[in-house]
Amino acid sequence: MLTLTQIREERDQIIKALSKRGVDVTESIDKIIILDKERRFLQKELDDTLAQSNNLSRQIGELMKSGKKEEAEEFKTETVGLKKKSSDLKEKMQGHESSMNDLLYTIPNTPSDIVVAGKSEEDNEIISTHGEQVDLSDYCKSHWDIAKEKDIIDFDLGAKVTGAGFPFYKGKGAKLQRGLIRYFLEKADEAGYTEYIPPLMINSDSGFGTGQLPDKEGQMYNMKADSLYMIPTAEVPLTNIYRDTLLTADDLPIKLCGYTPCFRREAGSYGKEVRGLNRLHQFDKVEIVQISEPSSSDKALEGMITHVQSLLEGLELPYRILRLCAGDMGFTAAITYDFEVWSAAQGRWLEVSSVSNFETFQANRLKCRYKDADGAKNLVHTLNGSALALPRIVAALLENHQADGDVKIPVDLIPFVGFDKI
Repeated sequence: MLTLTQIREERDQIIKALSKRGVDVTESIDKIIILDKERRFLQKELDDTLAQSNNLSRQIGELMKSGKKEEAEEFKTETVGLKKKSSDLKEKMQGHESSMNDLLYTIPNTPSDIVVAGKSEEDNEIISTHGEQVDLSDYCKSHWDIAKEKDIIDFDLGAKVTGAGFPFYKGKGAKLQRGLIRYFLEKADEAGYTEYIPPLMINSDSGFGTGQLPDKEGQMYNMKADSLYMIPTAEVPLTNIYRDTLLTADDLPIKLCGYTPCFRREAGSYGKEVRGLNRLHQFDKVEIVQISEPSSSDKALEGMITHVQSLLEGLELPYRILRLCAGDMGFTAAITYDFEVWSAAQGRWLEVSSVSNFETFQANRLKCRYKDADGAKNLVHTLNGSALALPRIVAALLENHQADGDVKIPVDLIPFVGFDKI
């Protein structure tokens, strides 16, 4: 969430930056500025009223001590009016604050300067491509055919027990899932990330803290009886560890990771774009999160990108890195890099990771600050990335590494799965 100081001091820059997302926030920004000005006026009036009331209370006390009860009673009548005025002013201020927050929650993060304008994935920038991009779609099998033939993933059984988008993994399919999770967690540990096993459900405060609410409420599974949501990613519980927290510069950077199932209600269409493992409602993912000083977050982002690259290279998968245009970025991100792996059998790129810097946007909602060497309290920067999401990684492994009727397991992964082929 943008801060009021940013909006007051950088109005024109914010409006211009958000125009790169294809949105015009001029009306909302100006309403916030007016409401904030009125709220500050009400605050001054409230402060003056409270000061006047406190002064009268002291005078009443002195008069009572002096035995001047009649004069004291006259002042008491006046204080009743001041208390009523204070109450009315507080109510008006709360109304202004509520209206401001309602507007602030609708305004996305401002894109970084290097993020280009654009409306969709067609406007994203390809930063680099790695590995051999071979199109085998004419004669190689798709991952859903391989999964059925090898009896390692059962989509029909998942649909029977739960519904579409909830597959069963079995035999070597289950072991491949477990091995990939171990592989990703071990690599995160080597990179200095502290592992957590977080809850799979969050409350609404956590959803607001990282920006899933109210922006993505319709994409989350909601247990209304308990006012809880199934997590869409481990980013949410991990980052919310530091909600309402004051850190010190010595605490930073903080590096967290965690494996969780992820749950997303997002609707899918029919066809190969969403077939098989291409889009699921429940899937496994290892997430990495960093909390850093603002001056260090660019370097932290570079480190996270390098980390994801090393995972994909260890899996021997062709991949490319894209910097998302403003219109294709998430609501809370200031800059996002997507990683896509090449699917040889499908002949297309599959997104497997997003690595983002949110700068102070989440921190302001979380109220996560740090005290610098001079004692000043500043908002931290938050970052996160998928390292990695499993479904499309598994799809790419099955499709890219098929040979002579088998699927070969990458050398680096063999110790984690316990076999060298399927």
